[in-house]
Amino acid sequence: MVGSTSNGESKQTLLKMIVHLPGYPKNEQVLMKKKGEITIYDIASHLKVSPSTVSRALKDHPSIGKKTKKAIQNYAAKYGYQPNTIAASLRNNKTNTIGIIISWINRPFIASLISGIEQAANDAGYNVIITQSQDSYEKEVANAQALFAGRVEGVVISLAMETEKFDHFEQFINKDIPLVFVDRVTDQLNSDLVAIDNFDAGFKATEHLITQGCKRIAHLGGSQIRNVYSERQKGYIAALSKHNLPLDESLILHSSLSAEDGHHCAEQLFGLNERPDGVFSANDTAAVSLIQSAKSKGIKIPEELAVIGFNNDPISSIIEPQLSTIYHPATDMGVIAATQVLKHRKNKEIVKSESIVLNTELMVRASSDRSIHKQLVG
Repeated sequence: MVGSTSNGESKQTLLKMIVHLPGYPKNEQVLMKKKGEITIYDIASHLKVSPSTVSRALKDHPSIGKKTKKAIQNYAAKYGYQPNTIAASLRNNKTNTIGIIISWINRPFIASLISGIEQAANDAGYNVIITQSQDSYEKEVANAQALFAGRVEGVVISLAMETEKFDHFEQFINKDIPLVFVDRVTDQLNSDLVAIDNFDAGFKATEHLITQGCKRIAHLGGSQIRNVYSERQKGYIAALSKHNLPLDESLILHSSLSAEDGHHCAEQLFGLNERPDGVFSANDTAAVSLIQSAKSKGIKIPEELAVIGFNNDPISSIIEPQLSTIYHPATDMGVIAATQVLKHRKNKEIVKSESIVLNTELMVRASSDRSIHKQLVG
């Protein structure tokens, strides 16, 4: 058994003692490396061939004899050789990676968006790196810097709720790394945009409530610095105006639209002297919480309060009554965004940016459909 070394005993002496123990390989270079860290040069040194021969053998090149090729491949497999793809990508200036910056990875809409991005990227032989800002401007900046340092070949971004400055994206533009903004977008940079017609969607949702007889409609909105929420609110206001309904500022509440926010907004609205008879929420999460709060107070849905959300999240079909909502083509948006990145990567001569706007669909369910209730009563 090998004991501890004295100050005068060299590492080389200890190494020689160890390599003579039964069962240990006698190649000192291999011994000193952990499994998975062996290099082409280690293999070449052990087998007495050139590094270029090892490289060609590992690529199954026909110029290498079968016996030599088999010996090299067997040795590489035995000691866990792995090619250094990072070094290769740096040499070739090609990482085959697309970066993604999103707000919250656990949101159903975002999960579908990422799925679409990854689908298109993988089909083209690219991988993705996903980062989340948690709606923080500082985290978004840090994510952008990390992706840039990682030499991604393009970035798909859905902006954080807090972001008002966009300097952190200039580094990509200066290096001709394509940027595509999706859903939460900005027109302040020369980049492609993939979004829905949020104004039209907000108008459709509000007008649907009006057709159900609602005359005092509240709106749960998000930060007005983000296009998605400001445009949905504009659509809401336009629908009220078209049907000559008054705009009551006390019925417009802004938040991060979390489940907790939905409950809090419900408390505010139900505490008004004249509570609303309809609610358009800019996402499904807050809408579901509001329905739960209403039911706990004995408010009948949709007879006394008709509710419509946004995104068609899975929870919208689980809540009772099922939630009316706006279908948001998240997966399609992700596919298109990644495709735009790849298009610009393939043809760097493209200078003009594109704005791609997708349609939405009104999905009427029991939370707002008063016609069903009228038929049952009749």
